[in-house]
Amino acid sequence: MAMFKEYTHYDALGLAELVKSKQVSAKELLDAAIHQANKINPTLNAIIHRFDERAYLAAQQGLPQGAFTGVPYLLKDLSFYFADEPLTMGSRSIHIVPSQDSEIVKRMKATGLNTFGKTNTPEFGLIITTEPKAHGATQNPFKKGYSSGGSSGGSAAAVASGIVPMAGAGDGGGSIRFPAAWCGEFGFKPSRGRNPIGPSFGEGWDGAIADHVISRSVRDSAAMLDATSGSEVGAPYVIAPPEGTFLQAAMRAPRRLTIALHQQPLVADTLVDKEVLAVLERTAAQLEAMGHRVIPAEPAINIDKFWHDFMVVICAHTAFTIDNIERCFGTAHISNLEPQTYNMALLGRSLSAVDLVHAKQGWHDSQYQTGKLLEQYDMILCPTIPTPAVKHGVLPPSYLDELLMRSAGVVNKGFSIGKYAFSSGLIEQLSHPVFSKMAFTLLGNVTGLPAMSVPVGMSKKGLPIGMQLIGRMNDETTLFSVAGEMERAGMFTKPAFS
Repeated sequence: MAMFKEYTHYDALGLAELVKSKQVSAKELLDAAIHQANKINPTLNAIIHRFDERAYLAAQQGLPQGAFTGVPYLLKDLSFYFADEPLTMGSRSIHIVPSQDSEIVKRMKATGLNTFGKTNTPEFGLIITTEPKAHGATQNPFKKGYSSGGSSGGSAAAVASGIVPMAGAGDGGGSIRFPAAWCGEFGFKPSRGRNPIGPSFGEGWDGAIADHVISRSVRDSAAMLDATSGSEVGAPYVIAPPEGTFLQAAMRAPRRLTIALHQQPLVADTLVDKEVLAVLERTAAQLEAMGHRVIPAEPAINIDKFWHDFMVVICAHTAFTIDNIERCFGTAHISNLEPQTYNMALLGRSLSAVDLVHAKQGWHDSQYQTGKLLEQYDMILCPTIPTPAVKHGVLPPSYLDELLMRSAGVVNKGFSIGKYAFSSGLIEQLSHPVFSKMAFTLLGNVTGLPAMSVPVGMSKKGLPIGMQLIGRMNDETTLFSVAGEMERAGMFTKPAFS
């Protein structure tokens, strides 16, 4: 039978409609996806584990009836536990084979998706470029040798290159929005508590992490959130469901909105690229032409404290993760950790419980100030990232930085280096290249607010530029409405495979 050549012309809901109307079979869609993967992935390196036979068997036996029945799918190899398939979390230290699906995977499977592989991610999702020592770098589909972003860089690249129309992704510091912006895709981070992250976790990174998808179309993301959102057993809190569905919201125009234009990076000494500022200005003008009001306004956040508070919480959680690895797999595994992971874990161990609570109080202050701003504005518009994609080797620590990390007193567990490392400015110096790139995405994770990156610009070098919209707490509905309106107005850039 001839290959279904129009595979990349459809989004996930479009492909599911073809299966439903019997114009194409689930097997034919899987054939097309695997053909794309075999052709593109050897150079792209977006997929790091495949289970094609299992997917073919699922297609043959009959997939669940849902919104995405028969649509080929990939999952990020980090927090998505897919029963009986290995999980490495981007690390040479980890090789787990979960015996059960995580709750969100159960809900995704129930939509009828046909998962055939796992995508590349940096070690434990800790940095925002996908260049792990365990699996090698994922290429940007628009330009070889450039970062696809992270930590969902494999998923973003797989969608942007047309292997799948949508892929599982997670966001703890911008990890859905960041790679979506650098790969020219739509990336939506739901509100804290909207999607499940159990049963293995209650709150990832104290609530900073939210799992969802990276997609080409707005409606796919909305339909998936309809399918996966809602409380789970042991959830720390339950948030109110939307009125109507997110899919309905994506299909209708929003009311006239008042939008805050946020231009000041929340990490000191961060330069915003001129091309990014030009796209921000144009996007604001386009939103005003649609009838919305865009007014410059900034959240009253202490930027010197903001990155520090985030770093303290993440280092504490990294220490917990590494401690777990030691307990489960033995000390030998720790020698395989990448230097920045090892460094962050030891920093976390040297900080006190009081340091952690101070940092969490800082998170609350940021939540409160942003909430005050969003009493006056419906949402915030800002860049997703201050620059277009950078070359590989720019964001992971250099060999020199790795040596500096090892020699910074960090190797001495008996010495409380946490306060010294922060007060000496060493941590700020080493982490600035990464944190400055997260100067606009971190706000969504610290506050728990819903946020999305929309693919609306291109650099002169042909690299995508994303703009970010951050909504009021639990108001994904308005974000989906605006994103749908922008998409229908032709503002979205074309994918790499077009």
